[in-house]
Amino acid sequence: MKMTHMKIGDNAPAFNLLGTDNAMHSLEEFTKKNILIIIFSCNHCPTVIAYEQRMINIQKDYLNKSVSMIVINSNDEKNYPEDSLDKMVERYKNQEYNFTYLRDQDQSIAKAYGATHTPEIFIFDQDRNLRYHGRIDDNRDEPNKVNKKYVRDALDALINNNPISIETTHSIGCTIKWSD
Repeated sequence: MKMTHMKIGDNAPAFNLLGTDNAMHSLEEFTKKNILIIIFSCNHCPTVIAYEQRMINIQKDYLNKSVSMIVINSNDEKNYPEDSLDKMVERYKNQEYNFTYLRDQDQSIAKAYGATHTPEIFIFDQDRNLRYHGRIDDNRDEPNKVNKKYVRDALDALINNNPISIETTHSIGCTIKWSD
């Protein structure tokens, strides 16, 4: 499958993926919320681990503001067994995730979105047009020293019908672990 590179304004590619709740989840089931955050992530990347609590906090802080978060793990589980669905279920429970955590077994969804890193964030408006793409904020290791809260700023702008001042940033973190 060809890798797509999404641009601001592009529509969210459809998906139907197995979640840590052992149910299938599609893009269409998330239409009740005005804003959708999709994060490509995994279990083992140090950058993901550094941002994990911030991801939980973003969902908690914006849940009542018509925002849903979906986290998708597309990593190859053959060479990275810590990213298997069973390990995802464990992590979901142990970290008390408050968002939907999905498995992209064949990596087609990561390719459709053009995701390359973990964590990599895509924020869509109510028409499911891409409005922000990139990283969560500007300080991986010291949450109390963050100067630019890219995701929160984008969400606040969308909620208040304002333009997003920074629509794209360079994603940082581990690269997605592609199958052979």
